[in-house]
Amino acid sequence: MNAAPKRSEAGAAGAGRDPAGALSAARAEVIAEARAGRIIGGEFRRELETVYEAWLVQRARELGIVDGSGFAVVAVGGLGRRELVAYSDLDLVLLHDERYPDQIAEKADGLWYPIWDSGVGLDHSVRSIPEVLRVAREDTSAVLGLLDARFIAGDEDLAALMIASVRNLWRIEARTRLPELVESARARWERAGDIAQRAEPDLKNGRGGMRDVQLLNALALAQLTDGLARLSPERSGSPVAHAYERLLDVRTEQHLIAGRAREQVRAQDADQIAAALDLGDRFDLARVISGAGRTTEFAVDTGLRTAANAVGRRGVSRLRRLPARRPLDEGVVEHQGEVVLARGAMPSQDYGLVLRVAAAAARNELPINGPTLERLARYAQPIPEPWPAEPLSDLLVLLSSGPSMAAPIEALDRIGLWETMFPEWAGVRDLPPRDSVHTWTVDRHLVETVANAASLTTSVSRPDLLLLGALIHDIGKGRGGDHSEVGAELAVGIGSRLGLWPQDVRTLSDMVAHHLVLPAVATRRDPSDPAVIESVAETLGDDRVLTELLGALAEADSKATGPGVWSDWKASLIGTLVRRVCAHIGGAVIPQQEALSAELAAQAESGGVHVRLEAGEGPTTYLATLIAPDQPGLLSKMTGVIALAGLHAHSAQVCSHAGSAVNSFVVMPTFGDPPDVQVLRQRLLAAIDGRLDVTAQLDERDTAAAARNPGGSAVPVARVLAPPRASWVNDAASGTVLLELRSVDRPGLLARVTGVLEREGADVRWAKVSTLGSTVVDTFCVDLAPDTPAVRETIADAVLTVCPAAGSTA
Repeated sequence: MNAAPKRSEAGAAGAGRDPAGALSAARAEVIAEARAGRIIGGEFRRELETVYEAWLVQRARELGIVDGSGFAVVAVGGLGRRELVAYSDLDLVLLHDERYPDQIAEKADGLWYPIWDSGVGLDHSVRSIPEVLRVAREDTSAVLGLLDARFIAGDEDLAALMIASVRNLWRIEARTRLPELVESARARWERAGDIAQRAEPDLKNGRGGMRDVQLLNALALAQLTDGLARLSPERSGSPVAHAYERLLDVRTEQHLIAGRAREQVRAQDADQIAAALDLGDRFDLARVISGAGRTTEFAVDTGLRTAANAVGRRGVSRLRRLPARRPLDEGVVEHQGEVVLARGAMPSQDYGLVLRVAAAAARNELPINGPTLERLARYAQPIPEPWPAEPLSDLLVLLSSGPSMAAPIEALDRIGLWETMFPEWAGVRDLPPRDSVHTWTVDRHLVETVANAASLTTSVSRPDLLLLGALIHDIGKGRGGDHSEVGAELAVGIGSRLGLWPQDVRTLSDMVAHHLVLPAVATRRDPSDPAVIESVAETLGDDRVLTELLGALAEADSKATGPGVWSDWKASLIGTLVRRVCAHIGGAVIPQQEALSAELAAQAESGGVHVRLEAGEGPTTYLATLIAPDQPGLLSKMTGVIALAGLHAHSAQVCSHAGSAVNSFVVMPTFGDPPDVQVLRQRLLAAIDGRLDVTAQLDERDTAAAARNPGGSAVPVARVLAPPRASWVNDAASGTVLLELRSVDRPGLLARVTGVLEREGADVRWAKVSTLGSTVVDTFCVDLAPDTPAVRETIADAVLTVCPAAGSTA
């Protein structure tokens, strides 16, 4: 602007005659321009900086503080960082080279008193370079401020020497001072709270606030956060730099509105601040602050972990064995308490790697390493659309991990990866609720709903749709119109992109469209009224699966809304309504045996033992087919051989034909490549002949894994949230008896369940096995002799004993 030089010239020209008055008048003029709305945000800060610097340069010249004088004026704090706001203090250091001690007091008084008299706040010191370095060594907060030092006037070489000395000292000592730095930051967070969660956030000192960005800059200067380029505040376009600028703009307006220095955004000022920044209303302002705070909080947490891992070990500790890299999933390992990529992992060639990393982090309750996130953000390939089965399965594993999945999702979101998978997320990110009963922003509410739904996955026949519906049930908010209707349309696109079957896409869309129906009817109408029940059934398309899904979603959604929203009374009403609507709709669909292909039938008729291992639909999915003459205990041996080979069965079709058992498994290797098919066949022959006890081998494997890693397991470990459930169904049409099992999965579970069935005398005629994320939904058609209620109860109880119990680990 043309006005800036005029104001700076006026302030500088008046410094000699009335320095205090000139400074006061020049500042008042800039503030008046801002209050009139003619300059805002960064433009205002640049104008104010110009005024202050021009005045300081002129005043220094009048005092003889010039080049070669042995004195220099150095700015730290806001002026040093070029981010002064209306009522910020001037943080200044009068630096001297100790040659003229008799002039120090005169020059200091000549500089400080006019500033005080002008009404501008002042934080000042007079020091030599050795004194500056001593303060930097003794005071962590002081050294962080000195890292922002900038020459203003006087002896430029002297100032440059001081700035370089302080930064070099910091680079040398930062590693040893990191614990003190972390402790200081945590104490500050404890006092000020999170800016993303407070009604009146402290933009400067709160967790996720401006001081955290300055902390991240200090870590970067010490070269402790190498590999975090995307999170560097200095990088153009960095989300952290953008967040910092937004917070600075809000702080600028807060000062102008308050008429004094104020770091907290007061609720009564929020609408005015939002209007000044052209943000809409206080809800829009809250969204901006929340987004900036969460971005900064994620960046500083990641930066502190990265710095801690970068700090070299000294002394005797150098002789200790380095931490082992524990495999978690294909291409994913744990190292030093973080999830990192395996040495051979290639994000540019593995589109499923992002979700495997996130799922491993959630299951093992570990943070994702910062440089790993940076590498994924830079090189990860987009998932093909529609999604193949493997990334969808990994997404479901992530979502079924309960509360521990919030941190990985936040990490992916703040690094820009979550939106590449769910572009619709941008519409709800940091969106504040309009209803005071809601605790969270809309995006966090969706995550909390999924976390609650994870404990209900065994209560429904489609746990995958429950988790996906929980994730997107409010995705239509913030777009205008009825969010259920808007969200239902978005759900069609999301479900199709994820590769769901058309019927499942319709169910997912209906879940979003009707997610408020059951709570509204149960709490406002009589759930025992036949007319009400018939109306609900008609609204839901007489769909039993949809009804039970909506019942579970209502519970998860209510618990995620806020304290007291879910209660025993509400649970009773909705539970009663769901049962009566399902009873009105009628019987559930009973699983049926699938037809055997002609090829497999012919192979079974030929007799003998056959093992096939073929490539599946995805890059790491295989179809394993095992055929052998049927005999008691064969199914558990086949499933045990699959488990011992390091193959995780995602689904299976179990049947018999012409006296042979014909069992096909869709499997994925836990790590690496699948075993050689001949090795698999030899193990099956050994199990059939009794030379290999698969149950004992599975027990020994688990014991050995625990011994190798007393603090964990050689395979992913997740806390079980949903209890296992086993129920009996009589298929009147075929006269068969079905055992339906729903449980959280674990390595070797299918082998253990089939072993129990065989030991209890239940002859498995056929079975359908599905793993949906972390939840198995298995149906076993069995012959019981005798078939009595007591026998059924004994078998069901025995099966449940080998399933992971709620609260345990799997």
